[in-house]
Amino acid sequence: MIQRALRGDLTYFTWVGCLIALCGLAVFVFVRQFTEGLGITAMSRDVPWGFYIAQLTFLVGVAASAVMVVLPYYLHDYRTFRHMTILGESLAIPAVLLCPLFVVVDLGRPERVLNLFLHPSPHSMLFWDTIALFGYLFLNIVIAFKTLEAERNERPPARWVKILIYISIPWAISIHTVTAFLYSGLAARPFWFSAVLVPRFLASAFASGPALLILLSLLVRRVSRFDPGLKAVHALARIVTYAALINLFLFGVEVFTILYSGVEHHKVHLQYLFVGLDGRIDAVVPFMWLSLGLGIAAIALLIHPGTRGNLRMLAVACVFLFVSIWLDKGAGMLTGGLIPSTTGRVTPYFPSGAEILMGIGLYAFGALVLTLLYKIAVSVKLETVGNAQNRRDTSDL
Repeated sequence: MIQRALRGDLTYFTWVGCLIALCGLAVFVFVRQFTEGLGITAMSRDVPWGFYIAQLTFLVGVAASAVMVVLPYYLHDYRTFRHMTILGESLAIPAVLLCPLFVVVDLGRPERVLNLFLHPSPHSMLFWDTIALFGYLFLNIVIAFKTLEAERNERPPARWVKILIYISIPWAISIHTVTAFLYSGLAARPFWFSAVLVPRFLASAFASGPALLILLSLLVRRVSRFDPGLKAVHALARIVTYAALINLFLFGVEVFTILYSGVEHHKVHLQYLFVGLDGRIDAVVPFMWLSLGLGIAAIALLIHPGTRGNLRMLAVACVFLFVSIWLDKGAGMLTGGLIPSTTGRVTPYFPSGAEILMGIGLYAFGALVLTLLYKIAVSVKLETVGNAQNRRDTSDL
């Protein structure tokens, strides 16, 4: 089936070529960062986690969101998602693949990743996060290719594949749960030290991931003859709406707890994000208000059946929501927990040009993998649909 990714028109190969060229940015920055050190980034002693780890946090949620189409289809036989499921599983693969890549570039010394496997520590949440991510990547690769192969051969997936599918459902929830534990287990960081952080992570994941999947489904529908189904898109839009509302509610609960309690070392982090400290407004403040505004605007569009049912307005709402959560988990979640530092020192952070170029290059690599996977999936789907149509025409004769 892999050879299907090597067939296409000029537009397809132009797009693939542009993505490969952008991947070169990541290689260039990585070589420079390896030779010069992490000094080319904006990270510091007070802000040891930056743009790279923020992308890990966000992408784990995108990967976990595949469960929102897998669970209804395989557990509840919700046939509406029969064409959407493979798109969700294919989206999870590059999302999970990018997570360890962002960790590797964050370390500065990539060979140190081997310490997780050579000297495993069951007491480390990072160890369990690594196990969860690589396990989920393996599950999605096997499931996606085996289900596609079964569909191409016009037979149901093997029994052992269905067992892996059932295992992947709780595993998807676990990868973002463990990632949230990386933050909430740090008692010295009051902004993260919250029991509501895990459900917030899951709610935001089940809003941003399906929102991206809706946009990709609409794009696939536009550039190819494959239609994932408008009914599936609208059903997924309702899931996005509920998840976005829950995410906003949990954020409001957290804000109320912080402000009503009046505990200074909790309040100072929220104050830094939204109004600044000591009369100084850092670069993160406008991004946080933008995130909040886009999130509320997206919910306003999604909650009304009329605008949610309009594909153009639905696409706008999904873009708003996706950008909102991307900013919140990047600009907000990470810098909000690290600034001020444990000693009360305020060290502003904004990603350097090198970090941004690295991010563009790695996201281009993810888009390249996604493009190739979607090319394979759409080709197989069109072939099976065509075969079914030919059989119907033959029977009519």
